[in-house]
Amino acid sequence: MLSRVRVWLNRTYAENVFFMDQLRRNPSDRAVEIHATHGDPDSPVLAAADTAELEPEGLSPAAYVEYALDQCARRGIDVFVPRLHQAAIVAHRAEFAAAGTALLAPTPEAVAVFEDKAVAYAAVRSVGVPVPPWHRVRTADELVAAVEELEADGHRPCFKPAAGAGGVGFRMITRAPFSLTHLTGFPGPYVQLDLVVEALRRAEEPVDWLVMPRLEQPEVSVDCLTGPDNRVRLAVGRTKNGRRRGFTLDERWLAPARLIAEGFGLHHLSNIQFRMLGDRPVLLDVNTRPAGGLHQLSLCGVNAPWAAVRVALGEDPGVIEPPFLGQDYTVVSGPRPLAPATLPRQRVESEVLLPVAPAPASAASAGEVLPL
Repeated sequence: MLSRVRVWLNRTYAENVFFMDQLRRNPSDRAVEIHATHGDPDSPVLAAADTAELEPEGLSPAAYVEYALDQCARRGIDVFVPRLHQAAIVAHRAEFAAAGTALLAPTPEAVAVFEDKAVAYAAVRSVGVPVPPWHRVRTADELVAAVEELEADGHRPCFKPAAGAGGVGFRMITRAPFSLTHLTGFPGPYVQLDLVVEALRRAEEPVDWLVMPRLEQPEVSVDCLTGPDNRVRLAVGRTKNGRRRGFTLDERWLAPARLIAEGFGLHHLSNIQFRMLGDRPVLLDVNTRPAGGLHQLSLCGVNAPWAAVRVALGEDPGVIEPPFLGQDYTVVSGPRPLAPATLPRQRVESEVLLPVAPAPASAASAGEVLPL
């Protein structure tokens, strides 16, 4: 009888409750126990895990690595899926291996390339993947010059942090003067250029932004599973156009994603995003971690989290082709139970682990997929 697999997810996105559900419902019928840690006691992932623990705050990357190694040793972790401090953790892969833990994460070199968007754009452009025009800016004068150049070429400028995730800090630039029009309805992503310039001139430290054209939909996120031999085992595109979501195997999106995943050592799970610049796809972003929407591939008959765990354990699932492409769908929110206020909630070895019935997602932080 195969032993249980113990998986740890650290400070991850709330949507990864579905990642956890898929691990438990794996097609190999293998017993899986999940450990989760987070800084927020009300994170749904803590409630969904078999054991849960609050993470200490304020640890340096080096101190966090020591904390993580201790967690793996004490908890008997077989596979660790790191999000927080991923760069520091993958640099110590050998130490985790010595503790009996496989890291479900890319190489240190890949993480270094893609944690800085400017470095990433330059790197993928060098291997022939189209990228949008972009300017790295740190001052008000550099921002104005970049905006004027993009506008002269007929683009609508926007900016975002050179390092960051989840769309945090993304803004679109407008020259329309601030007025009551901007105070009606819900807050939007547009900011007035003069207000941004004024804020930059008052700032005590420089910013580190990329200024680039506003790219158009559809947005296609290609979920890739790549082995340590640099061969992609799975590549499926998830399309987004407004509320409508769907799937694609169009090589316009998959071919450049494979080139990036295989060429830069994006081992295990990655997510490579494209949008349209005029009539051609260009790279938007590369995530060196499982995407929050990865579970949506279940609508194509694919359990990507379990396939990734198999790869981390040294097994080879072979090339995975979706048996079908699911119908178009949308994402809606719903309730998800939380843990009691007292944490950590622990399962001692003598307890009998009862199966947890799958539940819909948290209205605040996760989404259930419904067909259109």
